[in-house]
Amino acid sequence: MIKILGVPGSLRADSSSNLILKVIASMIPKHVSFEIYDGIGSLPHFNDAKDVPDSVIYFRNKVKESDGVLICTPEYAFGVPGSLKNALDWTVGSGEFFDKPVSLVTASSQGEKGHAALLLILEAISAKVINNGTLLIPSVRAKLDPSGNVKDQATITNLHKVIEALVQIIDK
Repeated sequence: MIKILGVPGSLRADSSSNLILKVIASMIPKHVSFEIYDGIGSLPHFNDAKDVPDSVIYFRNKVKESDGVLICTPEYAFGVPGSLKNALDWTVGSGEFFDKPVSLVTASSQGEKGHAALLLILEAISAKVINNGTLLIPSVRAKLDPSGNVKDQATITNLHKVIEALVQIIDK
């Protein structure tokens, strides 16, 4: 069974990115295990200390044990949310993302700058960002119904394409 780790860029349970991750979870093929990691808010601020906190070891192991990672994040102040950046910083020296297949969905009111910034960060940590595995969903709240379901057919189609691209590259 393929293991994909979903990583949200927002700490708020009802954020657009967390709602999109739940929609993605409902679209995952049956031969794929999809787990949403909900601990980025519990990671301490990054530092180079020799003693690595247990929460960081747990996060690193989750990434390492996965066959691929799907990040879904908002843009915050034209950039990457601090908690997500902090989580990724904890993997710079340890290399969990090295050559790891990664898809990126940015779900925000605009999102272009945060999406571009995160793609640079993923390049810096040597993640293998999947062709056709990235998606920018601007004006995301207008594409969700009051229950948090995606009501925009083009977005649903594009989310399926992101999932298929990630699963296909892992299957190879």
